[in-house]
Amino acid sequence: MPIVEAVILLVVLVLASNIISHYLTFIPVSLIQIGLGLVMALFWQIEIPLDTDWFLLLFIAPLLFNDGRRFPKRELWKLRGPIFANAIFLVFLTTLLGGFLIYLMVPKMPLTVGFAVAAILSPTDPVAVQSIAKRVHLPENILHLVSGESLINDASGLIAFKYAVAATVTGVFSLSQAAGDFFYISIVGLIVGAVLMLLIQFMRDVLRRQGINDVIFNTVLQIMTPFVIYFIAEDVFHASGVIAAVTAGIISHTRNNHLIEDLPELHLVTEKTWDIIVYLLNGIVFVILGDELPTATSHIIKNAQFKTWQAVAYAFGAWVVLLVIRVVWIYIYQLVAQWRKKTEKASFRISLLAGLSGVRGTVTMAGVLSLPLVTASGAAFPQRSLALFISAGVIIISLVVAVITLPLVSPDDAQPLQTRASLSDMDADDLVDTDEDEDSDVPKAPRLTDDQSRIYIMRLAINAIEEHRRQENQRAAYDLILDYQFMIRRMEAKSKDDGAIQRVANDEVALRRVCLTGERQAIERLFEHHQISKTGYQLAMKRLARSQRRLNQADQASLTLIIHSWWLWLKHTVHRIIQLARHQRNPKVENERQLIDRESAKAAIKSLSKYLGREDVATAELDKQAIYHLVVFYRNRIERAKSDDSFSREAYATQVNKLRIVGLGAQRSGVQTLLEAGNITWQMAGRLRQYINYSENVLMMGEDEE
Repeated sequence: MPIVEAVILLVVLVLASNIISHYLTFIPVSLIQIGLGLVMALFWQIEIPLDTDWFLLLFIAPLLFNDGRRFPKRELWKLRGPIFANAIFLVFLTTLLGGFLIYLMVPKMPLTVGFAVAAILSPTDPVAVQSIAKRVHLPENILHLVSGESLINDASGLIAFKYAVAATVTGVFSLSQAAGDFFYISIVGLIVGAVLMLLIQFMRDVLRRQGINDVIFNTVLQIMTPFVIYFIAEDVFHASGVIAAVTAGIISHTRNNHLIEDLPELHLVTEKTWDIIVYLLNGIVFVILGDELPTATSHIIKNAQFKTWQAVAYAFGAWVVLLVIRVVWIYIYQLVAQWRKKTEKASFRISLLAGLSGVRGTVTMAGVLSLPLVTASGAAFPQRSLALFISAGVIIISLVVAVITLPLVSPDDAQPLQTRASLSDMDADDLVDTDEDEDSDVPKAPRLTDDQSRIYIMRLAINAIEEHRRQENQRAAYDLILDYQFMIRRMEAKSKDDGAIQRVANDEVALRRVCLTGERQAIERLFEHHQISKTGYQLAMKRLARSQRRLNQADQASLTLIIHSWWLWLKHTVHRIIQLARHQRNPKVENERQLIDRESAKAAIKSLSKYLGREDVATAELDKQAIYHLVVFYRNRIERAKSDDSFSREAYATQVNKLRIVGLGAQRSGVQTLLEAGNITWQMAGRLRQYINYSENVLMMGEDEE
């Protein structure tokens, strides 16, 4: 398949996997991507030959460079002992002990091939762990441990695999040569990565002093850095390009802290560019993994020497061997650390979590597919097909078992989730109210999630826009408020449980029925008084009938509030485009439509007000945001239904921009308030301010284009 078409197809499948993941939230996106890759191989018969060298250069080098660049320095230093123990000693222990046990378990498999299989299965895959961790809320120390060791264990695993394969091919193995080779490529790789990264940063500083500080240039320079460093380390110094890329990423991270304030635009552009690259590379890696599964398994399935169920049993047995070795190693390490009084009491659950989190991935597949077909004597490589099948099976088993068991073993986080959900129902003033007596035992201010913080500052923006709303800018104000409301409702739907979402949806359905009743009465009154034509009356009643049907469906099905709101917004926009075209042909029809919209909206607000004033209505139990949302929605319709003679698009654009600036200023003040109250961390405050800065940049770019 031509490379261009293959790249396009891979990117499309990555996008499709994330869409599917949005609906199948219980399945990690990595497994969905593997499934799509498998479909691509089986049904479309598309194969992408996987070569270890180019795979490590194009995928592993930039991904590990980015991991090193973003890995928390404090956690990396704090966990340096277990990270290096797992990344080096555990890899070699797994290779020797695991390889010997696989040799005993699988008949006719030579010992050196068992070592090769265990060696290539020893590296863990941080990408898969991150995908799983998003859904099971792994403890941070476990996540940092698995991520940290994966920065290094690729190199040690590939070295062990290389010498096990060489021993199989040539029949000769030298322990001293293997040990010397390992120390050479590791230490030299570390030195090469550090020196080259410092040279690149020095060159960048020199260019900046010469006035070459273009953001795009510097961004491309940083993106190319891991590829260049990996290539030089591997081809020039014959060292570990993986370790060189990781080292360069860590050094880049230490220096970036001094550049953020100096070049904020470079920092923002670089981070977002890396987000896009990592998003695509992570997804493509697992799609390719799924595409390679038939290649790795088809030969053993067709082989008469082993039955398929036997091969599956061998794969499961190999996974059990690797898991037991890993869990026992980590538990013993905890006991030793406890004995030396460096850590808390050893926990078997922590060991089991770390063991299950060590899933295998694409480095394993890329390595095992590089097994040679023949040995030095010309004979076929012994049990190559079975080695491929076992490796592919362990990858899938480790992923699936982690998805199923990690939620059961990980600490119960139902209470934190309940706390976070309850915070979203609190008032903005309640969230930042930290006044307390010094003598009283008052709990700390509640920590907010990203969505809750954004909801809070968006409500501040709405309040600020309301304060600056005047007769001349009402249309712009209501448009902005309605946009903020849509975003707030969407984020609220994510932070609440299904029961809370359904209650809010039920409230809005009931309130919308009241409003529709008022609209219908107003339209009938206009028709009875001959203020609108029969055609206008019929069109308006059809519109109300469609809205009524949607509300009925919302009662019968579990239709969320946000879906309903976005549908109304889309319908209103399309309706405005159609009516604008009609207005150019028939001003009388447009004037009649404006009259219907204006009077029906007024009647809806009046009907809603009467309903809320009734004694039999429990107003306190209704969702206040739903009420406010409806009022703004109808006020916005009234403003849009006014005569276009008094409407100036230039003045409207100016009013919108002024109000947006007011709203952004209120959001920035809200971030500072939350930070001072202890409701958010410095990191979250930085992300919120970054979001506000982006909004300001978009606003200024729009003004420049005009």
